[in-house]
Amino acid sequence: MNNFEFCNPVKIIFGKGTIARLSAQIPREARVLILYGGGSIKKNGVYDQVKEALADFDTFEFGGIRPNPDYETCMRAVDLVKSEGITFLLAVGGGSVIDATKFVAAATYFDGEDPWDILLKGSPIREALPLGCVLTLAATGSEMNERFVISRNENRLKLGFASPLVFPKFAVLDPEVTYSLPLRQVINGVVDSFVHVIEQYLTYPVNSRVQDAFSESLMRIIVEEGKKVLKDKTNYDIRANLMWAASNALNSWIGQGVPQDWSSHRIGYSLTALFGLDHAQTLAIVLPGVMEYKKEAKREKILSLGRNVFDVTSDSDDCIVNDTINAVEDFFLSMGLPTRLAGFGIRKKDLDSLVEHIRIMDWKLGEHADIDWQVAREILALRF
Repeated sequence: MNNFEFCNPVKIIFGKGTIARLSAQIPREARVLILYGGGSIKKNGVYDQVKEALADFDTFEFGGIRPNPDYETCMRAVDLVKSEGITFLLAVGGGSVIDATKFVAAATYFDGEDPWDILLKGSPIREALPLGCVLTLAATGSEMNERFVISRNENRLKLGFASPLVFPKFAVLDPEVTYSLPLRQVINGVVDSFVHVIEQYLTYPVNSRVQDAFSESLMRIIVEEGKKVLKDKTNYDIRANLMWAASNALNSWIGQGVPQDWSSHRIGYSLTALFGLDHAQTLAIVLPGVMEYKKEAKREKILSLGRNVFDVTSDSDDCIVNDTINAVEDFFLSMGLPTRLAGFGIRKKDLDSLVEHIRIMDWKLGEHADIDWQVAREILALRF
């Protein structure tokens, strides 16, 4: 296991009725901007709970943040922050809303020419507005990490950034608020959190027994509870386990001291940018291709994944490797997600455009930095 330093400052407030505790988490003098998505929080009661909890605060609102949040919308929120003298941001939603809020927090104080350079060029941020979260969708882990991903419509790019300055001050996690989610979002959340774990696990052994065991337990829980939630949509214990697993999947704990991959995520960005696929849909397509293409380099960890998560057994290691790749794809299919490009009408003629932004950004992906745009093209070619 490699050397590492680790700090996660996010305060977690977990359980039923915890939105009522919001007022104790925000400075009393704060001018609070509540950011949210398409308005579902006004239908399921979350909005009313938040407003009641913050009745004694000066609050403002910014709605309309879409899945795969876009730069243009975020910059309108930045304008509102500056014009109203906002001093605290509150994201009420899932990962897209939280990611957008993190970018707004960073862009507000950005001293460069264009805040997009934070993502495009990795320009440093030296200050950010404080923010908190009320989580309504268990998926990205953004409520407990320092990362965000933003798209820009005009150049069809989707890019990520990380800074300790955008760690949320707190995150309120009430599993009951996820009951009203459309099934599609629940499924996406299960698959997204599973792949977050696997991107930090499925590389090569470094004698990281704690991280490996933690990762394997998380994946097993996500698989088991993910299948259960399809049949029992308002079971508190299932929702609570999925919500906490999703937070732990990407809060930096399991990734300390170990190599990480993230090629499935980066390759998948183009599927979202060009064809509008949900993030989890892209992962269900790309990950089996990465596993197949890299099955020799990832052999030892695929064997461990098969044995310890999917209970794959055989006298032949080759069979275990192949059966494990199939088990991962079968899990995605069992959750109702297509795993082939053709299922979304994407053709082989689209391959060049799909890898174009990997070529432009000159990304070298994977734990060995050996997946360039040409290799990404080969991986995608396996997914028809």
